[in-house]
Amino acid sequence: MADATTAVAEKPYYQVSTNKHSGILSWLLTTDHKRIGLMYFAAIITFFLVGVIIGVLMRLELIAPGRTIMGPQTYNELFTLHGVIMIFLFIIPGLPAIFGNFFLPIQIGARDVAFPRLNLLSYYIYVIGAIMALTSLFLPGGPIDTGWTFYIPYSIRSTTNVSMALLAAFVLGFSSILTGINFITTVHRMRAPGMGWFRMPLFVWATYATAWIQVIATPVIGITILLVVIERAFGVGIFDPALGGDPILFQHLFWIYSHPAVYIMILPAMGVVSEIIPTFSRRTIFGYKQIAYSSLAIAFIGYLVWGHHMFSSGMSDTDAMIFSLLTFLVALPSGVKIFNWVATMYKGSIDPQPPFLWVMAFIVLFSIGGLTGLVLGSLATDIHLTDTYFVVAHFHYVMFGGTGTIFFAALHYWFPKMFGKMYNIKFSKIAVVTYFIGFNMLYFPKFIMGYMGMPRRYYDYLPMFTPYQRISTIGSWILAGTIFFMVGYFIHALYKGKKATSNPWGGVTLEWHISSPPIMENFHEIPTITHEPYDFSQLKEMKNE
Repeated sequence: MADATTAVAEKPYYQVSTNKHSGILSWLLTTDHKRIGLMYFAAIITFFLVGVIIGVLMRLELIAPGRTIMGPQTYNELFTLHGVIMIFLFIIPGLPAIFGNFFLPIQIGARDVAFPRLNLLSYYIYVIGAIMALTSLFLPGGPIDTGWTFYIPYSIRSTTNVSMALLAAFVLGFSSILTGINFITTVHRMRAPGMGWFRMPLFVWATYATAWIQVIATPVIGITILLVVIERAFGVGIFDPALGGDPILFQHLFWIYSHPAVYIMILPAMGVVSEIIPTFSRRTIFGYKQIAYSSLAIAFIGYLVWGHHMFSSGMSDTDAMIFSLLTFLVALPSGVKIFNWVATMYKGSIDPQPPFLWVMAFIVLFSIGGLTGLVLGSLATDIHLTDTYFVVAHFHYVMFGGTGTIFFAALHYWFPKMFGKMYNIKFSKIAVVTYFIGFNMLYFPKFIMGYMGMPRRYYDYLPMFTPYQRISTIGSWILAGTIFFMVGYFIHALYKGKKATSNPWGGVTLEWHISSPPIMENFHEIPTITHEPYDFSQLKEMKNE
């Protein structure tokens, strides 16, 4: 793909300071996109593990009817905290902030992002927002208990510390917007010579489409959050029906952002899949342009489908039919991607290494999530299933089964490049299997419970649901155990892992043309792109370099 030399002799980025400071300050004040990506990584993984622990505690409470380890108020607080951490602190920023920051500039042949200082600022805004969210737990009023959707009118009338939590989400939105602006400008202005739009890796396409959603959709939730805070502080009748406000307006404004946010979460994951499958199939991606255009189509149509969250809230039959139709339409670009991924593997020389196995798990889990989404997008079935455990199962299959699974796939794929060390392949293959088993034990029974009528967000339940709840809780133990097992072998790899080669998987995008880990500013000279993307004839050239 490029004439780029491998630089093994020079110090990797983590041993070189980008400014006059040394030690910890050289990290805290760095403008190097790779270091910023790693600082995001440390923060996001920490919050994710806290969210996992909270989720396990919630499942322990639900192992049997009645009270087991906590009361209903504590359960509501943990439920809200779990949602806020996982959505706003892990899934939305995870792939773009970590792997987008680290690899997008390298994959387009740039030395850094377009605005390095703005990149560092977006990281600190993320940290400030996270600190505000944690601070809200200890201020007068106690932890927020409204659920992560902050639905009106309860979020106005709750005596818990809602305003601080909302302001934290508002601040986190600025980090998302700044990151999006940076990525859009970087892709437009900093591509290497010879890299036209259709020579970019598909991860770059997906991250680029995501950045537009971040910039356009995030301000809507920011305005909505401020309106709720103003209403709580001054009693202005915007959403509160007791003051002449409209609670349905809040739902519209919330989902106008939050459904596109689903694609902020899943589009970068789809980009990662489009990197991993060609690499381990040794085949050029099937339908490159169709996958690239489908990312833009998902980003565009995703703005228009928010109403399917509100079929039972009250809207005209015409509106409901239009939103239902658009929901089915947005599934088409995702179907295009899955078809093209499978077609890429057809007659390929498949090497079932851990990143590839994680992608196989993703395709199964995300397909289940996507197909059950169509069940919820259909008017008749949605009325029966809305606000039941069926929605909880669908949401987790898409978000965690989709984005979460690919987060682990990306980590297994790029870990050798990021840290220059190799993890234990046998352990990682075991982790894929136990993750898949635990995930389905945890979430699939919720489809059955939802169909049977089990409402979501309930602290207690009827005895008829006990067997399914117990299977789900046991699944949570397997899933959480697998996650901490992964943390263990990655930490071991950092300290005692074998040194990674510059191209352990036989990839052909630009990051595999440089040393592991990369040198400061990535390249000795900006490469000139001479090949089409995913052209595996380059492997011979790379071996000769």
